[in-house]
Amino acid sequence: MGLDLIPTHLRKRFQFEERHHAISVMATDFSEEFNDLLLCLDSFRLKKSDILTPGGGRSPIPKAIDGFLGKRNWAEKRFDIKITVDEKPIPIPTHKIDNFKNRIGIEVEWNNKTEFYDRDLNNFRLLWEMRVLSLGVIITRLSELQHLFDDLGKGESYGNSTTHWDKLIPKVESGGAGGCPLLLVGMGMACYDEKS
Repeated sequence: MGLDLIPTHLRKRFQFEERHHAISVMATDFSEEFNDLLLCLDSFRLKKSDILTPGGGRSPIPKAIDGFLGKRNWAEKRFDIKITVDEKPIPIPTHKIDNFKNRIGIEVEWNNKTEFYDRDLNNFRLLWEMRVLSLGVIITRLSELQHLFDDLGKGESYGNSTTHWDKLIPKVESGGAGGCPLLLVGMGMACYDEKS
């Protein structure tokens, strides 16, 4: 039902899944952030030139998404969480969120080790339980893109053991984020622009 809140043209270009009514929560309680995300996805093109860019550092693909959100006041955020027991603070380490605004976290996992999904989901769970995050968004690539990477001679750079949809879903299904509402966004061939 929440998927109906996402415009049809975006549902044709991206794959969306949600857990715990994330879309409804975001659209009603965080409408500005929801609009930011929709505008970001609408402007996104998976450029052939970005896929062919050599590795080493952050890819132009997540940089484009982070850059768009940054212009709309999203920012990297690290949380300093401690629990005090008998007046002794015990730190609870969390990982930074790449894009954070008003209790919404967005992570872009383009071509990392699959353990990054575990890190993101666990981070979302902990921050949700601590009541500082209302929902988490993960944007990642659809597994169907492997055929494109192979055709472009980049298949070895984007192997089966890196972050893609078929690796994410089992981690979500096994409860990696606990009760934290999740919006999952997959980018695939419908986003590809071979002329760029």
